[in-house]
Amino acid sequence: MADKDNKKLEQNQKEKPMSILMMTVLTGLIGGILWSGVGYIAHVFNFTEIPANTILEPWTIGDWKDGWLGIVISILMMGAISIVAALIYYVLLRRFYSIWIGMGYGIVLFLLVFLVLNPIFPGIPPFGELERNTIITSGCLYILYGVFVGYSISYENSELKKMEQKTEEADARG
Repeated sequence: MADKDNKKLEQNQKEKPMSILMMTVLTGLIGGILWSGVGYIAHVFNFTEIPANTILEPWTIGDWKDGWLGIVISILMMGAISIVAALIYYVLLRRFYSIWIGMGYGIVLFLLVFLVLNPIFPGIPPFGELERNTIITSGCLYILYGVFVGYSISYENSELKKMEQKTEEADARG
Protein backbone atom coordinates (compact mmCIF):
# COMPACT_ATOMS: atom_id res chain seq x y z
CA MET A 1 0.00 0.00 0.00
CA ALA A 2 2.78 2.42 0.94
CA ASP A 3 4.51 1.66 -2.37
CA LYS A 4 1.40 2.69 -4.36
CA ASP A 5 1.11 5.91 -2.35
CA ASN A 6 4.78 6.62 -2.95
CA LYS A 7 4.28 6.42 -6.74
CA LYS A 8 1.47 8.95 -6.55
CA LEU A 9 3.50 11.57 -4.67
CA GLU A 10 4.18 14.70 -6.64
CA GLN A 11 7.96 14.57 -6.18
CA ASN A 12 8.03 11.08 -7.68
CA GLN A 13 6.26 12.12 -10.87
CA LYS A 14 8.43 12.85 -13.90
CA GLU A 15 7.88 16.25 -15.43
CA LYS A 16 6.66 16.08 -19.00
CA PRO A 17 9.14 17.95 -21.22
CA MET A 18 7.99 20.90 -23.28
CA SER A 19 7.52 20.10 -26.96
CA ILE A 20 10.17 21.33 -29.38
CA LEU A 21 7.57 23.45 -31.18
CA MET A 22 6.48 25.16 -27.96
CA MET A 23 10.14 25.70 -27.07
CA THR A 24 10.65 27.33 -30.49
CA VAL A 25 7.72 29.70 -29.93
CA LEU A 26 9.01 30.61 -26.47
CA THR A 27 12.56 31.10 -27.79
CA GLY A 28 11.27 33.38 -30.55
CA LEU A 29 9.21 35.45 -28.13
CA ILE A 30 12.01 35.84 -25.60
CA GLY A 31 14.60 36.49 -28.32
CA GLY A 32 12.47 39.18 -29.94
CA ILE A 33 11.74 40.94 -26.67
CA LEU A 34 15.32 40.65 -25.42
CA TRP A 35 17.10 41.87 -28.55
CA SER A 36 14.59 44.59 -29.42
CA GLY A 37 14.95 45.79 -25.82
CA VAL A 38 18.72 45.88 -26.29
CA GLY A 39 18.08 47.74 -29.56
CA TYR A 40 16.02 50.32 -27.69
CA ILE A 41 18.85 50.80 -25.19
CA ALA A 42 21.26 51.17 -28.13
CA HIS A 43 18.98 53.89 -29.53
CA VAL A 44 18.84 55.69 -26.16
CA PHE A 45 22.65 55.77 -26.07
CA ASN A 46 22.81 56.94 -29.73
CA PHE A 47 24.39 53.78 -31.13
CA THR A 48 21.59 53.60 -33.68
CA GLU A 49 19.26 56.17 -35.20
CA ILE A 50 16.36 53.72 -35.45
CA PRO A 51 13.94 53.87 -32.51
CA ALA A 52 12.06 50.82 -31.26
CA ASN A 53 8.70 52.27 -32.22
CA THR A 54 9.59 52.35 -35.93
CA ILE A 55 7.52 49.20 -36.34
CA LEU A 56 4.35 51.12 -35.39
CA GLU A 57 4.77 53.98 -37.88
CA PRO A 58 3.08 52.41 -40.91
CA TRP A 59 0.01 51.23 -38.99
CA THR A 60 -0.78 53.70 -36.23
CA ILE A 61 -1.53 57.36 -35.84
CA GLY A 62 -1.22 59.54 -32.80
CA ASP A 63 1.50 60.76 -30.51
CA TRP A 64 1.12 57.84 -28.08
CA LYS A 65 3.45 55.73 -30.21
CA ASP A 66 6.34 58.10 -29.38
CA GLY A 67 5.91 57.66 -25.61
CA TRP A 68 6.62 54.79 -23.25
CA LEU A 69 3.46 52.93 -24.31
CA GLY A 70 4.56 52.94 -27.95
CA ILE A 71 7.96 51.59 -26.97
CA VAL A 72 6.51 48.79 -24.84
CA ILE A 73 4.00 47.80 -27.53
CA SER A 74 6.75 47.92 -30.17
CA ILE A 75 9.01 45.63 -28.16
CA LEU A 76 6.12 43.19 -27.58
CA MET A 77 5.26 43.30 -31.28
CA MET A 78 8.86 42.47 -32.11
CA GLY A 79 8.54 39.49 -29.79
CA ALA A 80 5.42 38.34 -31.66
CA ILE A 81 7.04 38.81 -35.07
CA SER A 82 10.10 37.02 -33.78
CA ILE A 83 7.97 33.94 -33.14
CA VAL A 84 7.41 33.72 -36.90
CA ALA A 85 11.15 34.11 -37.54
CA ALA A 86 11.91 31.37 -35.01
CA LEU A 87 9.36 29.04 -36.60
CA ILE A 88 10.94 29.66 -40.00
CA TYR A 89 14.33 28.76 -38.51
CA TYR A 90 12.80 25.65 -36.95
CA VAL A 91 11.36 24.49 -40.27
CA LEU A 92 14.40 25.23 -42.43
CA LEU A 93 17.53 25.08 -40.28
CA ARG A 94 16.94 23.25 -36.98
CA ARG A 95 19.07 20.25 -37.92
CA PHE A 96 22.23 22.37 -38.27
CA TYR A 97 23.97 22.58 -34.91
CA SER A 98 26.35 25.45 -35.61
CA ILE A 99 26.79 29.00 -34.43
CA TRP A 100 27.60 30.02 -38.02
CA ILE A 101 24.15 29.05 -39.27
CA GLY A 102 22.56 31.30 -36.61
CA MET A 103 24.88 34.14 -37.56
CA GLY A 104 23.99 33.69 -41.21
CA TYR A 105 20.30 33.66 -40.35
CA GLY A 106 20.73 36.93 -38.44
CA ILE A 107 22.50 38.50 -41.43
CA VAL A 108 19.73 37.35 -43.77
CA LEU A 109 17.11 38.88 -41.45
CA PHE A 110 19.13 42.12 -41.28
CA LEU A 111 19.31 42.33 -45.08
CA LEU A 112 15.62 41.47 -45.38
CA VAL A 113 14.58 44.27 -43.01
CA PHE A 114 17.02 46.94 -44.17
CA LEU A 115 17.00 46.28 -47.92
CA VAL A 116 13.76 44.54 -48.84
CA LEU A 117 11.27 45.80 -46.23
CA ASN A 118 12.82 49.27 -45.90
CA PRO A 119 10.11 51.05 -47.95
CA ILE A 120 7.42 49.90 -45.48
CA PHE A 121 9.07 51.76 -42.60
CA PRO A 122 9.34 55.52 -43.17
CA GLY A 123 11.41 55.90 -39.97
CA ILE A 124 14.29 53.92 -41.45
CA PRO A 125 16.32 55.90 -44.00
CA PRO A 126 17.44 54.08 -47.16
CA PHE A 127 20.37 51.76 -46.51
CA GLY A 128 22.88 54.03 -48.25
CA GLU A 129 21.90 56.96 -46.02
CA LEU A 130 22.22 55.15 -42.69
CA GLU A 131 24.99 56.16 -40.32
CA ARG A 132 27.85 53.70 -39.92
CA ASN A 133 27.06 53.25 -36.20
CA THR A 134 23.47 52.33 -37.05
CA ILE A 135 24.52 49.73 -39.62
CA ILE A 136 27.13 48.17 -37.35
CA THR A 137 24.94 48.18 -34.24
CA SER A 138 21.85 46.89 -36.03
CA GLY A 139 23.87 44.25 -37.87
CA CYS A 140 25.38 43.04 -34.62
CA LEU A 141 21.98 42.92 -32.92
CA TYR A 142 20.53 40.87 -35.77
CA ILE A 143 23.52 38.52 -35.67
CA LEU A 144 23.13 38.10 -31.90
CA TYR A 145 19.42 37.48 -32.36
CA GLY A 146 20.13 34.87 -35.05
CA VAL A 147 22.68 33.11 -32.84
CA PHE A 148 20.33 33.20 -29.83
CA VAL A 149 17.36 31.77 -31.72
CA GLY A 150 19.31 29.46 -33.98
CA TYR A 151 21.54 27.93 -31.38
CA SER A 152 18.69 27.53 -28.89
CA ILE A 153 16.47 25.74 -31.40
CA SER A 154 19.29 23.59 -32.78
CA TYR A 155 20.40 22.65 -29.26
CA GLU A 156 16.90 21.60 -28.24
CA ASN A 157 16.51 19.63 -31.47
CA SER A 158 19.85 17.89 -30.84
CA GLU A 159 18.91 17.05 -27.26
CA LEU A 160 15.55 15.67 -28.39
CA LYS A 161 17.30 13.41 -30.91
CA LYS A 162 19.71 12.19 -28.21
CA MET A 163 16.79 11.37 -25.89
CA GLU A 164 14.99 9.51 -28.69
CA GLN A 165 18.17 7.58 -29.50
CA LYS A 166 18.63 6.59 -25.83
CA THR A 167 15.01 5.48 -25.65
CA GLU A 168 15.41 3.38 -28.79
CA GLU A 169 18.58 1.80 -27.40
CA ALA A 170 16.87 1.03 -24.09
CA ASP A 171 13.89 -0.50 -25.93
CA ALA A 172 16.22 -2.62 -28.07
CA ARG A 173 18.05 -3.92 -24.98
CA GLY A 174 14.98 -4.54 -22.86
